Amino acid sequence: MLHDLPRGIPFDLALRRALGGLSETDRSLAHEIAAGVLRQRTALDAALTPHLKAGTDAVRDDLLDILRLGAYQILFLERVPSHAAVDTAVTLGRRFGGASVGGFINAVLRKVADDSRTEEGSVRPSDRPTVRPQDLAAEYSHPEWLVSRWIARFGPEETERLLRANNSRPPLVIQPARWSLEAITASLDAQGIAWARAPYGAGLVIRDHRPQDLPGLATGACYIQDPAQILVVRHAAIPEGASIFDACAAPGGKSVALSRHAGSLVAADLRPARARRLRENLRRAADAECAVLVADAAAPPVRAQDAVLLDVPCLGTGTFARHPDARWRVTPDALTRLTAQAARLIRAQAEVVRTGGLLVFATCSLEPEENELQVEAFLAADRRFRREPPEGEALSAELLTSAGDLFLLPHRHGTDGSYAARLRRVA
Repeated sequence: MLHDLPRGIPFDLALRRALGGLSETDRSLAHEIAAGVLRQRTALDAALTPHLKAGTDAVRDDLLDILRLGAYQILFLERVPSHAAVDTAVTLGRRFGGASVGGFINAVLRKVADDSRTEEGSVRPSDRPTVRPQDLAAEYSHPEWLVSRWIARFGPEETERLLRANNSRPPLVIQPARWSLEAITASLDAQGIAWARAPYGAGLVIRDHRPQDLPGLATGACYIQDPAQILVVRHAAIPEGASIFDACAAPGGKSVALSRHAGSLVAADLRPARARRLRENLRRAADAECAVLVADAAAPPVRAQDAVLLDVPCLGTGTFARHPDARWRVTPDALTRLTAQAARLIRAQAEVVRTGGLLVFATCSLEPEENELQVEAFLAADRRFRREPPEGEALSAELLTSAGDLFLLPHRHGTDGSYAARLRRVA
């Protein structure tokens, strides 16, 4: 499964492909280990390197993944004994290269296990404060260029809190769909399933239960979605009965939320496979009939709408906890390319917002080039639009920037990172 990720296959899809035949218990453990390897890759490579003659670069990718899997269990997963982690890795290695490979893996991981028993060899996070980008990047397994940016913006202490949040396992959060929130909580209580309110009342956090255990999930009574996406919908504050175009809608969580009050809803995505998933999710959980299209957001296939939601493709730096593989794909070049793409998309979508209507621009990014700087450049070029934050108490003031945009940080708000700007077309 880890070997699929360098080929551009997303973590959740690679996981589903690899774990389909396992029991739920084994699936959960495999998920935890795979995600942990991605979150701690730098630390794992640092632990392996002293025991590799030519370093990690000289080891075949598939064997390096096996070494990382074993090292993660030894160093970070206390419920798996070290000898069991080594034995499992050796068995995997023999499948790929016979006894000699198994012997190599055995020798390296046993040395890692020996190191882990001494304070000097431990790779567990220390309590010693670190302020240099390279130190934080190594300790928390993040790209150094990105850590440098965050330190310059947030300072070293807050950056470390963000990195720590990115390396945590996100909670399971559900949102009401065909059932009311009261009906869902009553059903959870009846089945003895513990729950708590999600941050800012944006959903329910489920404790110690698997998704398939949840009442009504399969039939659309509720759906799984981080509070950040619901807070984007709240910030949009689209009037009831409005015609809405969700331009980059898959997998459809925000579309489901919007459908509860829309007069009409058209949801689109560029890729057919994602559009199929979008259609399935809306059919199961949406409150109203929704049209689903395969369409390019650069060429919107709709007439003037009361509201357009444009959740653009971005670096996804706000979702590293949920998508631990994403941190190893982000680059400065990708930031430049995605920023330019988003500028084209917002200009295109502006043309299908009727006069008096709303354009809601959103990302799951923490980067200013993809967020506020993108919006400011658009507003400077298109005088037909102006910022118009939602009125009243739709959102807590702590979630808003000085300009009235929504901006969520994982370590501050307990959600995925997200950004949204609410723009009114006035001419």
